[in-house]
Amino acid sequence: MVTAAELLSTAAFTDGKYAQAFPSFGSERMGAPVMAFCRIDTQVIRTREAVTHPDVLIVQDPTLLHQVELFAGISLGGYILINSTFSVDDLGIGEVLKSMPSDHVCVVPASDIGVKHMKRPIANTPLLGAFAAMTRVIELASVQSAMRQKFHGSLGEANATAAKEGYDHVITYLDQERSDQHHARAN
Repeated sequence: MVTAAELLSTAAFTDGKYAQAFPSFGSERMGAPVMAFCRIDTQVIRTREAVTHPDVLIVQDPTLLHQVELFAGISLGGYILINSTFSVDDLGIGEVLKSMPSDHVCVVPASDIGVKHMKRPIANTPLLGAFAAMTRVIELASVQSAMRQKFHGSLGEANATAAKEGYDHVITYLDQERSDQHHARAN
Protein backbone atom coordinates (compact mmCIF):
# COMPACT_ATOMS: atom_id res chain seq x y z
CA MET A 1 0.00 0.00 0.00
CA VAL A 2 2.95 2.32 0.54
CA THR A 3 3.89 2.03 -3.14
CA ALA A 4 0.27 2.65 -4.11
CA ALA A 5 0.22 5.91 -2.12
CA GLU A 6 3.46 7.01 -3.77
CA LEU A 7 2.11 6.17 -7.24
CA LEU A 8 -1.10 8.04 -6.48
CA SER A 9 0.83 11.14 -5.42
CA THR A 10 2.97 10.98 -8.57
CA ALA A 11 -0.19 10.73 -10.69
CA ALA A 12 -1.67 13.74 -8.87
CA PHE A 13 1.49 15.76 -9.57
CA THR A 14 1.22 14.78 -13.24
CA ASP A 15 -2.33 16.18 -13.22
CA GLY A 16 -1.01 19.47 -11.82
CA LYS A 17 -2.25 18.89 -8.29
CA TYR A 18 -0.51 18.89 -4.94
CA ALA A 19 -0.06 15.60 -3.14
CA GLN A 20 1.43 14.13 -0.01
CA ALA A 21 1.97 10.38 0.53
CA PHE A 22 3.04 8.75 3.78
CA PRO A 23 2.81 5.35 5.50
CA SER A 24 1.56 4.48 8.96
CA PHE A 25 3.00 1.41 10.61
CA GLY A 26 0.90 0.12 13.51
CA SER A 27 2.91 -2.45 15.40
CA GLU A 28 6.49 -3.24 14.60
CA ARG A 29 5.94 -6.96 14.15
CA MET A 30 6.49 -8.71 10.84
CA GLY A 31 3.29 -9.18 8.86
CA ALA A 32 1.34 -6.48 10.73
CA PRO A 33 -1.17 -4.53 8.64
CA VAL A 34 0.22 -1.38 7.06
CA MET A 35 -1.76 1.70 6.18
CA ALA A 36 -0.67 4.38 3.77
CA PHE A 37 -2.25 7.72 3.06
CA CYS A 38 -2.27 10.14 0.17
CA ARG A 39 -3.64 13.65 0.30
CA ILE A 40 -4.51 15.29 -3.02
CA ASP A 41 -5.60 18.88 -3.44
CA THR A 42 -5.60 21.72 -5.95
CA GLN A 43 -3.94 23.93 -3.31
CA VAL A 44 -0.70 23.57 -1.37
CA ILE A 45 -1.06 20.99 1.42
CA ARG A 46 0.37 22.37 4.64
CA THR A 47 -0.98 19.89 7.19
CA ARG A 48 1.20 17.02 8.35
CA GLU A 49 -1.39 15.46 10.64
CA ALA A 50 -2.61 11.91 10.41
CA VAL A 51 -5.65 11.26 8.22
CA THR A 52 -8.61 10.49 10.47
CA HIS A 53 -11.50 11.23 8.09
CA PRO A 54 -10.61 9.85 4.65
CA ASP A 55 -12.62 10.65 1.54
CA VAL A 56 -11.57 7.36 -0.05
CA LEU A 57 -10.71 4.00 1.45
CA ILE A 58 -8.89 1.38 -0.63
CA VAL A 59 -8.74 -2.07 0.98
CA GLN A 60 -6.12 -4.30 -0.61
CA ASP A 61 -6.47 -7.14 1.89
CA PRO A 62 -10.12 -8.14 2.45
CA THR A 63 -9.15 -10.35 5.41
CA LEU A 64 -8.82 -7.10 7.38
CA LEU A 65 -12.46 -6.11 6.88
CA HIS A 66 -13.52 -7.59 10.21
CA GLN A 67 -10.26 -7.22 12.16
CA VAL A 68 -9.73 -3.49 12.08
CA GLU A 69 -12.19 -0.60 12.22
CA LEU A 70 -11.54 0.23 8.60
CA PHE A 71 -14.65 2.26 8.00
CA ALA A 72 -14.26 4.56 11.02
CA GLY A 73 -14.12 8.16 9.91
CA ILE A 74 -15.13 7.67 6.27
CA SER A 75 -17.64 10.31 5.25
CA LEU A 76 -21.09 9.35 3.99
CA GLY A 77 -20.13 10.82 0.61
CA GLY A 78 -16.80 8.98 0.60
CA TYR A 79 -15.69 6.15 -1.66
CA ILE A 80 -14.68 2.59 -0.82
CA LEU A 81 -12.80 0.20 -3.09
CA ILE A 82 -12.24 -3.37 -1.93
CA ASN A 83 -10.02 -6.00 -3.49
CA SER A 84 -12.14 -9.15 -3.67
CA THR A 85 -14.03 -11.45 -5.96
CA PHE A 86 -16.95 -11.50 -3.49
CA SER A 87 -19.80 -9.01 -3.25
CA VAL A 88 -20.15 -6.57 -0.37
CA ASP A 89 -22.92 -8.75 1.08
CA ASP A 90 -20.85 -11.93 0.66
CA LEU A 91 -18.00 -10.19 2.50
CA GLY A 92 -20.39 -9.57 5.40
CA ILE A 93 -20.13 -5.78 5.32
CA GLY A 94 -23.32 -4.87 3.50
CA GLU A 95 -25.03 -3.76 6.69
CA VAL A 96 -22.07 -1.57 7.67
CA LEU A 97 -22.05 0.17 4.29
CA LYS A 98 -25.81 0.47 3.73
CA SER A 99 -25.75 4.24 4.37
CA MET A 100 -23.16 4.78 1.61
CA PRO A 101 -24.37 5.59 -1.92
CA SER A 102 -24.27 2.34 -3.90
CA ASP A 103 -22.15 3.93 -6.61
CA HIS A 104 -19.53 4.89 -4.00
CA VAL A 105 -18.69 1.31 -3.00
CA CYS A 106 -17.11 -1.10 -5.44
CA VAL A 107 -15.48 -4.50 -5.17
CA VAL A 108 -12.70 -5.07 -7.70
CA PRO A 109 -11.02 -8.45 -8.35
CA ALA A 110 -7.68 -6.62 -8.23
CA SER A 111 -5.53 -9.61 -7.20
CA ASP A 112 -6.94 -11.63 -10.10
CA ILE A 113 -6.19 -8.74 -12.46
CA GLY A 114 -2.66 -8.61 -11.05
CA VAL A 115 -2.14 -12.32 -11.72
CA LYS A 116 -3.49 -11.90 -15.25
CA HIS A 117 -1.11 -9.09 -16.17
CA MET A 118 1.86 -9.41 -13.80
CA LYS A 119 1.78 -13.13 -12.97
CA ARG A 120 1.48 -12.21 -9.27
CA PRO A 121 -1.52 -11.20 -7.13
CA ILE A 122 -0.50 -7.55 -7.03
CA ALA A 123 -3.63 -5.56 -6.24
CA ASN A 124 -2.42 -1.99 -5.88
CA THR A 125 -2.15 -1.01 -9.54
CA PRO A 126 -5.61 -2.27 -10.58
CA LEU A 127 -7.02 -0.52 -7.50
CA LEU A 128 -5.39 2.77 -8.51
CA GLY A 129 -7.01 2.50 -11.93
CA ALA A 130 -10.29 1.79 -10.13
CA PHE A 131 -9.70 4.86 -7.94
CA ALA A 132 -9.29 7.04 -11.04
CA ALA A 133 -12.56 5.73 -12.50
CA MET A 134 -14.60 5.99 -9.33
CA THR A 135 -13.49 9.37 -8.00
CA ARG A 136 -12.36 11.24 -11.14
CA VAL A 137 -9.79 12.95 -8.88
CA ILE A 138 -6.97 11.93 -11.22
CA GLU A 139 -6.76 10.77 -14.81
CA LEU A 140 -6.08 7.15 -15.76
CA ALA A 141 -3.30 8.34 -18.10
CA SER A 142 -1.56 9.96 -15.10
CA VAL A 143 -1.84 6.75 -13.07
CA GLN A 144 -0.36 4.79 -15.98
CA SER A 145 2.41 7.36 -16.42
CA ALA A 146 3.34 7.06 -12.73
CA MET A 147 3.54 3.27 -13.12
CA ARG A 148 5.74 3.52 -16.19
CA GLN A 149 8.05 5.90 -14.31
CA LYS A 150 8.31 3.61 -11.28
CA PHE A 151 8.52 0.30 -13.17
CA HIS A 152 10.43 0.38 -16.41
CA GLY A 153 9.92 -1.70 -19.54
CA SER A 154 7.51 -4.61 -19.64
CA LEU A 155 6.79 -4.42 -15.90
CA GLY A 156 5.67 -0.80 -16.25
CA GLU A 157 3.46 -1.74 -19.20
CA ALA A 158 1.98 -4.69 -17.31
CA ASN A 159 1.14 -2.41 -14.36
CA ALA A 160 -0.37 0.21 -16.69
CA THR A 161 -2.50 -2.46 -18.37
CA ALA A 162 -3.64 -3.78 -14.97
CA ALA A 163 -4.61 -0.23 -13.98
CA LYS A 164 -6.66 0.09 -17.17
CA GLU A 165 -8.50 -3.13 -16.41
CA GLY A 166 -9.26 -1.92 -12.86
CA TYR A 167 -10.51 1.34 -14.37
CA ASP A 168 -12.69 -0.48 -16.89
CA HIS A 169 -14.10 -2.74 -14.17
CA VAL A 170 -15.35 0.28 -12.22
CA ILE A 171 -16.71 2.03 -15.32
CA THR A 172 -18.72 -1.10 -16.14
CA TYR A 173 -19.92 -1.32 -12.54
CA LEU A 174 -20.96 2.35 -12.45
CA ASP A 175 -22.79 2.04 -15.78
CA GLN A 176 -24.71 -0.97 -14.38
CA GLU A 177 -25.54 0.92 -11.16
CA ARG A 178 -26.92 3.86 -13.15
CA SER A 179 -28.94 1.51 -15.35
CA ASP A 180 -30.34 -0.32 -12.32
CA GLN A 181 -31.28 2.99 -10.65
CA HIS A 182 -32.95 4.22 -13.84
CA HIS A 183 -34.98 1.01 -14.16
CA ALA A 184 -35.96 1.17 -10.48
CA ARG A 185 -37.27 4.73 -10.90
CA ALA A 186 -39.14 3.77 -14.10
CA ASN A 187 -40.98 0.94 -12.34
